[in-house]
Parts: sequence; C-alpha cells; structure tokens
Amino acid sequence: MARAFGPEHQRIAIEVGRRGAAAVWDEVRQDHPGVDPRRDLDAASHAGARLLCPEDPEWPVELDALDHVRAEGGAAAVGAPLCLWVRGAADLRDVAARSVAVVGCRAATSYGLHQAGEIAFAMTEQGWAIVSGAAFGIDAAAHRGALAAGGPTVAVLAGGVDVAYPAAHVDLLAEIARAGALVSEVAPGTPPYRRRFLTRNRVIAALSRGTVIVEAGLRSGALNTVAHARRLGRQVMAVPGPVTSAMSAGCHRLLRDFREQTVLVTSADDICEEIAGMGSFAPRPLCGGVRDSLSAVVRELLDAMPPRGAVGVAMLARELSLRPEEVLAMLGPLVVEGLVESVPAGYRLTALGRAPSNSATRGRPA
Repeated sequence: MARAFGPEHQRIAIEVGRRGAAAVWDEVRQDHPGVDPRRDLDAASHAGARLLCPEDPEWPVELDALDHVRAEGGAAAVGAPLCLWVRGAADLRDVAARSVAVVGCRAATSYGLHQAGEIAFAMTEQGWAIVSGAAFGIDAAAHRGALAAGGPTVAVLAGGVDVAYPAAHVDLLAEIARAGALVSEVAPGTPPYRRRFLTRNRVIAALSRGTVIVEAGLRSGALNTVAHARRLGRQVMAVPGPVTSAMSAGCHRLLRDFREQTVLVTSADDICEEIAGMGSFAPRPLCGGVRDSLSAVVRELLDAMPPRGAVGVAMLARELSLRPEEVLAMLGPLVVEGLVESVPAGYRLTALGRAPSNSATRGRPA
C-alpha cells in the first residue's frame, strides 16, 4: 500500500488503522496489478535495507504522535507512515529516543555550515543522534559533523533508500548508512518527487526530541520542518545569524513571531538545556576555563592543535619551533588530564580540551 498510494493518501492510513493492513490490501490489490510486494522486498534486501512496520520492535514510537496532530486550519494532517524502509546498522528505535533534528537551507553560507557542523559534532559527543534530510547545505554539514564525531546520524529521504539523491552525496549517504541509517517511507527505487520533500519533513520532526534550524530564508523548506515540530509539541530552536543575512531571515522571523515556542540557541549546551531530561544537564561553570591553570606554552600547544581531526608530533613541533621530544613531554600529561587523546593519526583534542580559556588571548600581540 505504501507503494500504491504513498504517504499523502490519508484515507488509506485511516482504513489501515481501523481494519488492519492485510484486510485493506486484500480489498484494493486488484486495482494495482503492477504492485509486487515481493519485488520491493527483494530490492530492499539487495540494497542492504529492511522493512519496518508499526508492530516491529525497532519501530520508533515517536512517529505515532503524527496520527494525533492537525494541519493548519484544523484539517487532518498526514499521519504516521504505513511503514519505513531502513538502510543502515543503527536501531531506529534506540536512535530516535535520543535524537535532535538539525535543518536549514541548501544555499547556506560559510557561517551556517560552520555552525551546523559544530553543533552536530558537539551534540554527538554528548550522546545525541543527528537527524536531517541529506540535502545540500545545512543538512549535509550536520550529517558530516555527526560522522566526524563518530556517532550515528539519520537521513530521512524523499526517495527510496537505494536512490542516491542528490547524486553528489552518494559517498555521504553510504557513510551515513554505515554509521547510522537512511530512512524512507517510499519503496526502493522510488524517485524523490518534489512534493515528497515536504511530506518527509514531518518524519524528521517526529523522530526527534527537538528541531534546530540553523539558517533559513523567509521561504525556506526548512521552515516546514519547524512547523511540523511545533504542531507535534516538540521543542523548536533557532540559531541567530547576522541581521544583514537573508539566509538567517527565517530564523529571526521565528524568534520574533513565535517567541513563546522558539528558543534562541548558540551551542550544544543551549540545546541540551532545552531537550535533555530533568537532572541530566550539569550547570556550566561561571568562571575559569579548563586551560587557565596550564602554563602558557602548554596553552599554546593546545591552540596549535586543529579543533577537528588529528595532528602529528612532528607537525606540532614545527608549528611551535620545539623539538619533537619536548612536544611529547607536554602531550603525555594532557592525555592523562583528558584534554588530548592519542589516535592512530596522531593526537587530537577532546571535548574538554577544545574548551577555551579565559586567558587564551592575554599577552598575545594584536
């Protein structure tokens, strides 16, 4: 029925809820002779995907809320999917229980891409999964940020899970499938029709505890995801941008026109304050950075390390004009203190090590 009717035919979903899927399909199958469920299951198996139904243990119960919301004007909204096709190693139910959506415009600025990647990376480090739509711009930056942190991320697609769209993201989609999951409510092989992008946005919003919009113009499709989150009663959060940027105008409009339902956020800590459970978020220290008690040369070493990725001892030694053995002597205690960790490619900063010091810029020439 998902192949024959698609998610927009709400009458079928209502009948399935009343009488069960098998009874409804027995009634309508003669009108759809070209639909072969076995062929779709075989195509999914060939692509490494699986079918989830609402009764399955892996079904994310967060989606059930879609059956109880109304669209604008009081009309019945598109409800929960009849089924989901999932390609990837992650258990969708477990991931959805602690996930946040990060969405925004395709024509993102460097500011928006940086913010989306940083937020996704930091949220992943704190144990959250990132949900987005695998589009160009903010979506892709959020997925890549989560992958860089080594955590799961979920891409909700408008086409089949075996259809690489956009085609330029074929490698990104494969990486998401390895670390998380690709999800679609349409059968394998289905192309991403334009109307399906708006329809799938409700799934992005429903899978998540809250939705963060990083950049969006006044007519951005990302605002549609936010509208779904608002109707579902999920937390809506907006990252502000320059007041001169048209790509942040939609975020600013949300903060002004829906001020009681939209929270301004600038970091992962802000987001966790809004969506984490009671007692699960430790208050931030009011003064003093983790680097403040370190010597100036050690702080200089930490500042020389890239915020993302690893660096070798030899490169750090050249950067600081020190001998490699001197750099190693400083790195050892930093590993013990949890500011730096050793990885196959060298050394990299931990989340604690990336925290700035209050005195990081003191004494430096302008």
